[in-house]
Amino acid sequence: MDEAAPSAIMSRHTRDHIRAALARPSLGASTDEDLVALRAAAPRPMRPAAVLCPLIARPGGLHVILTRRAEGLAHHPGQVAFPGGKVDPTDAGPLAAALREAEEEIGLPPALVEVAGTLDRHQTITGYEITPFVGFVDARFTPRLDTFEVAELFEVPFDFLMDPANHRTGERDGPFGRRAFHEMPWNGYHIWGATARILRGLALRLAEPAAACG
Repeated sequence: MDEAAPSAIMSRHTRDHIRAALARPSLGASTDEDLVALRAAAPRPMRPAAVLCPLIARPGGLHVILTRRAEGLAHHPGQVAFPGGKVDPTDAGPLAAALREAEEEIGLPPALVEVAGTLDRHQTITGYEITPFVGFVDARFTPRLDTFEVAELFEVPFDFLMDPANHRTGERDGPFGRRAFHEMPWNGYHIWGATARILRGLALRLAEPAAACG
């Protein structure tokens, strides 16, 4: 069974706790495991992108809103992802891009998002440098999916994703041989790659002693 009961310490995660963790100094940007090999083979500049990690309060506690990408997409079809995408020249910056993409993909108006802070950037093997933002979503939010990009929206308990006991390491063959990646299987959904690495980064922030108050 993929889903596990959250540990007792996970119930301490409050909005203030999350804000305090995000306010702490950066832990440093992360990368896909074979990014170094990719750069050696074909050096190229990283393209800026941004995602929103949306947290919504439910009777059982905070949940993370995730999407499953449409199968017809050219890049990462069917994979679990945050709302987000590349930063366009018309965007005021990464945050504006993340909020715009969230509205376009799942119908989340920026007015219903309280941005809590920024996580460390993540560089992907596909050449993007992702800036992740964490935001609290108003419970009045009603999803409206762009079915060209998003096949499904689902929610995962925040405590489950923040519990290190539910973090696993998988492997797959890639252009530079076999590589490892983070994954967090949950109720039939395969949360892995950049999405899992960003969530793991948030879990590491929350685990820091100075962030344990609140």
